[in-house]
Amino acid sequence: MGIRLKFNLGLLAVFIAAFIGAAFFLDRQYQASARDNVIQNARIMLSAANAVRRYTSEQVAPAVTRGDPAWISPIIIPSYAAQTNFRAVRADHPDYTYKEAALNPTNPADRAQDWEADFINAFRNNATLTVLTGERDTPTGRALTLALPITVRDEACLVCHSTPDRAPPRMVEVYGAANGFGWRLGETIGAQVVSVPMALPLAGARANLVSALGMLLAVFLGIMLMVNLLLQAFVIGPVTRMSRTATAVSLGQSTETDDFPTTGRDEMSELGRAFNRMRRSLDQAVKMLGA
Repeated sequence: MGIRLKFNLGLLAVFIAAFIGAAFFLDRQYQASARDNVIQNARIMLSAANAVRRYTSEQVAPAVTRGDPAWISPIIIPSYAAQTNFRAVRADHPDYTYKEAALNPTNPADRAQDWEADFINAFRNNATLTVLTGERDTPTGRALTLALPITVRDEACLVCHSTPDRAPPRMVEVYGAANGFGWRLGETIGAQVVSVPMALPLAGARANLVSALGMLLAVFLGIMLMVNLLLQAFVIGPVTRMSRTATAVSLGQSTETDDFPTTGRDEMSELGRAFNRMRRSLDQAVKMLGA
């Protein structure tokens, strides 16, 4: 096995180890970056939903109910406004969902599914939690969910949700007296739940990983080529010429060969000068024996 092959095998082994390590590290980094981007998108969606809620409660509701404070309609309910607004968004982005899920909602359509109830119960069991994230598989692929608790902070909420007799008659007429009652001040009754698809960000992460590994492979091949050229020029080439000269000397053809080139101050030049001195000494010794 020649020097070049041994050197290349050693370099290849180092590269394979580094390549596997880089692939593992970059994959985790790109996956984490993709997940952070998805979470950021979910936060933006929640901010937009809360902006609609605030606009509805602070501007729409007072304007609509000015003539009759007892009048009630879905358009003045912040939850209804936010979810209705998001349904329009889903027309262009069907894989994105926003829901204000509750364990005991006024509108049965807002009742929490099992996985949504897990978020709500986590908030109910730990009052210090302000946000939760999770991942789940959906028919369209993996999705990341960001949830915020919905807690009764205002006594005004209890006008509609404490007991049916206190609730506006129109509300009881539309939704009945069995749902959305019994809420208490300070109680977490639901959660704002946003689900964002991860398929596209994860595909982007994989594409970035492939590109990075491709660049790493290209750099390695370039280094291998350059190292082999330098190895040929400064090590293998001189050693081959020195071996050829040594063979000629051993066959008694010393006078027919030129001295080994010794330009430079590197190790190979020093070895060449030492070889030339040894050769000349050997020639003189042979001549002395012949005389």
